[in-house]
Amino acid sequence: MGSKREEQFSGGIFSEVAKLDRIVERRGETEREGAYDFHESIVNALRPSLKEGIKSIVVAAPPRTEWTQNLVDHIRKRHAWLIQGPDAATFGELVGSAGQPHQVHELVRTKSFRNVIDETTSRDAENIAAALEKSLGSNDIGQVLSYSLEEIEDLVYGPKEHRLGAAHVVLTDRYFADTKRRGRILRLLQISKNMGIKTTIVNAETKAGLRLSQLGGLVCLVKSDRKKTK
Repeated sequence: MGSKREEQFSGGIFSEVAKLDRIVERRGETEREGAYDFHESIVNALRPSLKEGIKSIVVAAPPRTEWTQNLVDHIRKRHAWLIQGPDAATFGELVGSAGQPHQVHELVRTKSFRNVIDETTSRDAENIAAALEKSLGSNDIGQVLSYSLEEIEDLVYGPKEHRLGAAHVVLTDRYFADTKRRGRILRLLQISKNMGIKTTIVNAETKAGLRLSQLGGLVCLVKSDRKKTK
C-alpha cells in the first residue's frame, strides 16, 4: 500500500510485479478531516486480500509524515483482530512515495523494500508457528490438524455438509519445490482460495517452516466437530 495525503494506493506484489488493486480517496481539506472514513476505507480495501490468506502488509509513506502510524493506531483501536491473535496481519513500514503504480515498481526493486518484506514475513511465520503449536497441544475435539495431502483434499473437496467452518492450509516453499505432485498442490491451493480457506507458503528456514518440515511440510489447521486425526 502506498500513501499520499489525498489517496491510498492498494496493490499486490507478485514476483516483483506490482498490480493495482484500487485507489481509496480521502476527502477533507485538513489533515484530520475525513481521517476516520479514510482509514475505514483502507481496512475494507484490505479485506479481500486478508481472506485469501495474505498476512504481510507493507505501508509506504513519504518521509517526515505520520500517515502510517495514524493508520496503525486506527486499526489498533477499531480493528484489533487485524493485529492480535494467530490470524493477525503483520504491518511493515517503508519510507518512500508509492501513490502511483510506477512509484511502486521502483520501490519493490529497492533493498529497503526487501528488508521490510523479510521482516514482516518473518513475524507472520512466527504467528503461524504459534497457531501450529497451539493446535498440536490442544485437547479441544473441535481442533483438527491434518498432515497428508490426501486427507486435506478430502476435507476441502468433500461434501458440503462435511466441510470445515474454518481452515488454513500451510506448506513450506521447500515442500512445494520438491513435491512430485505440484499439480495437485496448485489445484488444492486455488480451490481453497476460491472457497475462502486461507493458504500460506512459508520459508522453510523460518521457525514455522522448520516446525512444518518436522511434520512433513504440509498441514491443514481447521476447526470442525471431528476429532483430531493424524
